[in-house]
Amino acid sequence: MTAIANDIFNIDSITHANESIEAILSINSGSTIFDGHFPGQPVVPGACMLQVVKDVLENVLSGSFQLKKAGNIKFICMIIPSLNDMIQLEITYKLIDDSVNVNAKLVSNDVICFKFQGNFVESGKR
Repeated sequence: MTAIANDIFNIDSITHANESIEAILSINSGSTIFDGHFPGQPVVPGACMLQVVKDVLENVLSGSFQLKKAGNIKFICMIIPSLNDMIQLEITYKLIDDSVNVNAKLVSNDVICFKFQGNFVESGKR
């Protein structure tokens, strides 16, 4: 297992084929980030949902990326660690020169919790 996104998520498995990635992630409900987000009612921060997309993309493509453009981000429902210990990340992407166009979603218990459409570039390039 690999810890990612400030130790909130662990990658349990990754499948990669034909510009498509599927990752099964477990949530570390003991992460200290939940002490402040929110005390007594922890939820996964939206920024961490976006970060896990970047982390998995970097893991699979063996690169270092930074977000260039977030064309569409939707936080559809909360991910509550005590109710959602496992989630699925689905990414489709297109490599264009030094950038990666990405569509991603996080799914828990067959419910889409987060959708993202945007563009990453190799770190250091704009």
